[in-house]
Amino acid sequence: MIWAAGFALVAAALTVVKLAPGASPAGSASSQAAAAAPAPMFPLFARKDGHLYDYEPKGTGGVKASVDLGAGFADATAIIQSNVSAGGTGNDLYYRMEGKLYYTAEEGADTKLLGGGWDTYTCLASVGNMGGTGEPELIGRDSAGALWMYQGKPDGSFEPRIRIGTAGWNGMDRLAGRGDFTGDGKNDLIARGADGTLYIYPGTGNAIEDATLGNRITVGKGWDAYKQIVSTGDNDGDGKADLIASDAAGALWLYKGTGNPSAPFAAKGQIGTSGWAAFDALF
Repeated sequence: MIWAAGFALVAAALTVVKLAPGASPAGSASSQAAAAAPAPMFPLFARKDGHLYDYEPKGTGGVKASVDLGAGFADATAIIQSNVSAGGTGNDLYYRMEGKLYYTAEEGADTKLLGGGWDTYTCLASVGNMGGTGEPELIGRDSAGALWMYQGKPDGSFEPRIRIGTAGWNGMDRLAGRGDFTGDGKNDLIARGADGTLYIYPGTGNAIEDATLGNRITVGKGWDAYKQIVSTGDNDGDGKADLIASDAAGALWLYKGTGNPSAPFAAKGQIGTSGWAAFDALF
């Protein structure tokens, strides 16, 4: 990565993620229609033993061999990948450490402190441009179970937060996004309930309090078989956003997106045979 050398300068002070588990906000199935723009393709980042690893996409499904970006990543309580710099093409990172949130651009050598108080969130996730500003958003779940969205700015900072979910989000133990999974051209939120049910919350494209997410779509049960669930956009190059999941045995799986809200993912395909259970974070 271009920013790796610059990030190494602050690696001793900043470090990585473990999202806290959290019972499920109610909702009903949603139907959407429309042609979506091709989904962007992002690398897969992972952490193990304090090291951060970059897995670039092959472009046809799966990832290339890892590049070790360095050690010193063991202490941060959240780390999130987002595409802010270089006109939205940079693979940038947000970090939380001791309640403070930091931002490092891929092409930058400096880390920017965005502010304190971020330890109020038990989970942080990047969802891409969900609010219609053109910049990617950050979503946080607070300890009371409410969900908040921070609209991004071109310099990596944020607009004041907007509440997008009132309660019940503590029942979700995974949040992911960075893609349109319903085919309507708007980025959506993926959430897994504590019972293993996976849901899609369609984005409305509106940065309006309690109206940013539409009625949820139930994808299916059994997703508690996975230790990690993450989206890196379009992994296989077909223009549709996909999901990547690692299981307890250490295998890595790709769920190709279909763009069809009634059947949003094709049957899973294995893209990694072993060792992935050793990572305590995929993002």
